[in-house]
Order: sequence, then C-alpha cells, then structure tokens
Amino acid sequence: MVDRDLALRRLASLEEYRTQLAEYAQTTPEAYARDWRTQRVVERTLQLAIETCVDLASHVIADRRLRVPASYAETFEILGEAGLLPENLRRTLVEMARFRNILVHDYTRLDPARVVTILRDRLGDFDRFRDVILSLL
Repeated sequence: MVDRDLALRRLASLEEYRTQLAEYAQTTPEAYARDWRTQRVVERTLQLAIETCVDLASHVIADRRLRVPASYAETFEILGEAGLLPENLRRTLVEMARFRNILVHDYTRLDPARVVTILRDRLGDFDRFRDVILSLL
C-alpha cells in the first residue's frame, strides 16, 4: 500500500506549489518574458510541482508492481495503462513531464506564452491529479 502519510505530505507540497503558481496567473507573456525574477519563481515552482506528481505516481507504480518507467512522461503512461488516470489527464501529465524536461534541460525552447498558458489554464490539472491520488489511498 502507498504510504498514506508520505503521500499526504507530498500532496500538501503540491497544493502549496499550485497556490504559489496561481499568484502569477494574471501575468502576460510579454511581462513574463521581461521579468527574470518571475521566470525563476514560476519555472522552479512548476518543476517542483511536476516532480511531485512524478514522485506520487512512482509510489503508486511501485505499490501496484507495475512496470518500471523509463522516463517521467512514461510514469503517467503507465498509470493510464493501468486504468488509474483518465485519458485526458494522462495526456496532460505526459505533456507536463515533457515540459519539465524543457524547463530543466533546454531553456532556449521555453516559450513565455506556453508558460503563461499553463499558469492560466492548466493549474487545475494538479488538483485533478491530487484527487486521483487521494482516491487511491
């Protein structure tokens, strides 16, 4: 069984990251591109939020003895294959995991408009994932 206390602590962190990110949801791509401080806070917090989701997903995978993922994105593919994630959330989290790789490894491809779109339209996906994890505890 997934360690409930650990999962709840990780979910609390995820909620904190989501709340912090929501503070920047009204920024524009132009303002975001001009403000390195905002970029640093948002990008690092997005990275932490996504990695927290991967961590939680990995615990579920290990607990259920599912196949070992070869990448962060595959972590969510595996949960989808097991019927533990709705298809639309699986797709979104796979894209988030890929986006995390851009954040960490390839800053030159980071599009301010994409970051702002995530801030405005995708933060609820973290809540949806939280609900899935809670249902599995």
